[in-house]
Amino acid sequence: MTRALYADDTGEGECALVLLHGFAGSHRVWEGVRKALPKVLPNALPKGLRIIAYDLPGHARSLGLPGAGRAKSVAQTVVDDLAARGIARYHLAGHSFGGAVAVLAAHLAPRSVASLVLIAPGGFGSGIAGDLMAARAHARTDDEIASAVQAMFGAQAQVESGVVEAAIELNSVPGQGEKLIEISSLIVRDGEQGAFPRAMLEALAMPVHVAWGSCDAVLPPHQADGLPESFIVHRLPGLGHMLPEEAPFEIARIIAESTGAV
Repeated sequence: MTRALYADDTGEGECALVLLHGFAGSHRVWEGVRKALPKVLPNALPKGLRIIAYDLPGHARSLGLPGAGRAKSVAQTVVDDLAARGIARYHLAGHSFGGAVAVLAAHLAPRSVASLVLIAPGGFGSGIAGDLMAARAHARTDDEIASAVQAMFGAQAQVESGVVEAAIELNSVPGQGEKLIEISSLIVRDGEQGAFPRAMLEALAMPVHVAWGSCDAVLPPHQADGLPESFIVHRLPGLGHMLPEEAPFEIARIIAESTGAV
């Protein structure tokens, strides 16, 4: 198992876009968003845009890294890794658990985080579908994995074969299944997740965009209600929890808006 945080680090630039996946994901969940970005960020790409998509601790190529499932520890790991790469300023986009990590990273390094895009983020309320999390964590056969992935998408969503294949490939990593069970037990305790204090969200001084699918079966869409007035909330009708894969172009557009590129 690796002891180094893995990142798919491409492009150049003084300011980077950093992508943080959710539970049972990897850097690959952002493939569609990355393909869409040149279409919505044309002015940012003449010399290339530096994009860093991580495998967070406990997942894929970062499986053996400590702190898996503990959002603050993961946030510190990400902040430290970016500093080691010499990146002093960056935009953060995080999905689900990665959204919670992004919030904590912004508190750890407020001068470094230029903007936040929080996609169905963890920590915005205590409600969470622990049964769906457990089903994904315990899934072992291809059919079980496919069913667990489908349940996290919108009911009408057509899950592309590549998404399921990536999930099956993730589970093929020795020790990954056991690690997902461990992580899910840390995220969901007594049927609930930990929630950020209101004051902690209000203290975020950088631009913050929040995206939520109206049919999210993992984290209730109402958790996007009543957020600080400075937050810009994007409600996506008919979509579920897996927004980077369900609506990559829309998520790319929101990221572009958050960076000020459109």
